[in-house]
Amino acid sequence: MPADAAHVPGRTTGELAAHLAYLARAFKAPTIGAVWAELADIARERGWTHEEYLAAVLARQVADREANGTQLRIAGAHFPQVKTLEDFNLDHQPGLRRDVLAHLATAAFAATAGNVILLGPPGVGKTHLAIALGYKAAQAGHPVAFDTATGWITRLTAAHHDGRLPAELKRLGRYRLLIVDEVGYIPFDSPAANLFFQLVAARYEQGSMLITSNMPFARWGEVFGDDVVAAALIDRLVHHAEVITLGGESYRTRARRDLLARDPTAGTRTTATT
Repeated sequence: MPADAAHVPGRTTGELAAHLAYLARAFKAPTIGAVWAELADIARERGWTHEEYLAAVLARQVADREANGTQLRIAGAHFPQVKTLEDFNLDHQPGLRRDVLAHLATAAFAATAGNVILLGPPGVGKTHLAIALGYKAAQAGHPVAFDTATGWITRLTAAHHDGRLPAELKRLGRYRLLIVDEVGYIPFDSPAANLFFQLVAARYEQGSMLITSNMPFARWGEVFGDDVVAAALIDRLVHHAEVITLGGESYRTRARRDLLARDPTAGTRTTATT
């Protein structure tokens, strides 16, 4: 670039527009290239100072970059579906403290390597809350990864067999939050329990975990096939954790009962078509 390339005064409007487009590309700031002219008109109409105009242009670029980053983090998390806290029916969980949920929604736990454990029978909203809190963490700027317990074990087993388990654990350490859904639905064999322990140990006080389980802690020995391993896992997980127990009737059972109450023939039609 010529030595006087930054010297703007005296340029024609077309030259200045071309120069600003070049600068936006050089800074990899496409939003600035798209909005500077529009905001310049607004600035002239409203009598903004140079500083106010500059702040407005930069704010638009930052807002777009953060929005794009959020979308990338959400896509990278591999959530199975979209679930939000706004869609969660709190009336079905009267025992769930609203202040606790509001605090978790800030994703502060992810910033401090805290954990969240959601316990309760099937169908009471554990996965919904896990995804919704994961969304909040991604929106707050934290890299998130979601999978079922079986899915995580499959990944870790493959890494172990390939001799790259330490590298995989290090890679997963880049995520501020790992979500492990459905712990307890399928018992872990000894190798799987060992791999899961290594994952938890690697993240202890280093990264957050959000775990859902249909089993109370007292029965985790059954899940992991060893009371000692289960106790060691629980000890690390709950040291810096919010443990929430959900109760009540399954949403799916309730929905089916309500459907049958409205239309007693619905069950017959469903059976006939399955």
